[in-house]
Amino acid sequence: MYNIQKAVSRLNYAPKLKEIEITDIKKGLGVFTPKPDKPVSFAALKETLKKAGYALDTADITVVGVLERDGKNWVLVSDMTKQRFSLAGENLAKVMADAALGTRVEVTGGWQTTGTGATAREVVSVETMKKAEDAPKVASFITSDVLPSPAMDASHARLKSVTTVAPAEMNSVVTKALAPIRTTSPGLTVYKGGAVTPRLYFIRQRLGGLEVNRQLLDLSLSYTPTPRLQLAVEVPVSRTAFDDGVNSGSGTGLGNITLWGKYRFFRKVKTYGDRQAAVRVGLELPTGQKSAPTEQEVNAPAFIRQQLTPISGGLSPHFDLAFSQAGGRFIFGGNVEGILRSERDGFRMGNEVRVNTDLEYVLLPREYQAPGNELFVILESTFVQKGRGRLNGAVVEGSKSTEFYLAPGLQYAADPQFVIEGSVQLPVIRNTGPMVLRNTVNVLLGMKYLF
Repeated sequence: MYNIQKAVSRLNYAPKLKEIEITDIKKGLGVFTPKPDKPVSFAALKETLKKAGYALDTADITVVGVLERDGKNWVLVSDMTKQRFSLAGENLAKVMADAALGTRVEVTGGWQTTGTGATAREVVSVETMKKAEDAPKVASFITSDVLPSPAMDASHARLKSVTTVAPAEMNSVVTKALAPIRTTSPGLTVYKGGAVTPRLYFIRQRLGGLEVNRQLLDLSLSYTPTPRLQLAVEVPVSRTAFDDGVNSGSGTGLGNITLWGKYRFFRKVKTYGDRQAAVRVGLELPTGQKSAPTEQEVNAPAFIRQQLTPISGGLSPHFDLAFSQAGGRFIFGGNVEGILRSERDGFRMGNEVRVNTDLEYVLLPREYQAPGNELFVILESTFVQKGRGRLNGAVVEGSKSTEFYLAPGLQYAADPQFVIEGSVQLPVIRNTGPMVLRNTVNVLLGMKYLF
């Protein structure tokens, strides 16, 4: 829903982002008070939401102004901007039966824009009309609507049936703000905005008598310039400590930086539900530290010692296809990713195929009306198949692996722009060769901030 708020805030007549309120996340209802010195446009509102990936069905508006005539038609001239609103509707004759020219009134009704360009005009299908108060009053709340203030121009616009964003995409549902933790999301976070996502991994690996502990900080920065395209950069920094029972040591270094581009080619939104699919392409750059411990430092073959560096090879393209579906409190998603690895200084791990699934449930709040304070319970799975690696141009036997992991986790949207998350990945199946380090546990702690 943050995505909707951010989209509306770009209108020249919209208030600050925090003053745009989502009042019912299930039905997609929201309210805002336009700036008192700017004319409003339903067409502009509808187009702005469309660019952000949402469909505006209807909107109501309340206007305070003076009644005038335009030929035989009634017109309301707003107090602050002098913008002219044509009055229409099935009940107009009844509502205007006792109306008089020059009367200051408050009109509420359905809002539309008719015509285009110079002929465009704002039309209110009048539902209610009452005499406006002379003295300004402070805006107050009754249930989910904002009462108008005579000191303001169009006191509020209520969006009815704005296509709802599923809780999983709140990444802009609230947040997906929210997104799965380890599974690729087809969501694009915020249109003409982005996200900063630092994640800290604690990974333990073993192979025979060799024990390895890694701490990996992965910093991702993304930006969404269009409703379909997202650009991102991922920067990992790793610390690796090892102990073979005789010798021990550690090292810290930059990993391979990856550039990403994601294109969302499918999206179907319904009330409190969302389906979407995207293709993602990445390019892993040979930027990481490549120096491995020597044989004197670790009693292990060269191919295993190379795995103690922050890299898995050199320049490597990534290809990813992701899908998600949300309905009510449940979200399901998955992705398939392929990685083609190239050698760097004669070393590379095997090419990879990864299949991830994501199952989420909105546990809290039980009464789900407005975005914020959502607690997601998450269960993700990861299947990884790696081909044989290479060292100095030769295939390394025993370097293939097939692994399957489960990762329970929690994700909490403390604010529509801020999410914290954590998960623990545990091995279920590990069919690995004698030349591959084996993961025993992978703990992830992360956060996400939308801008």
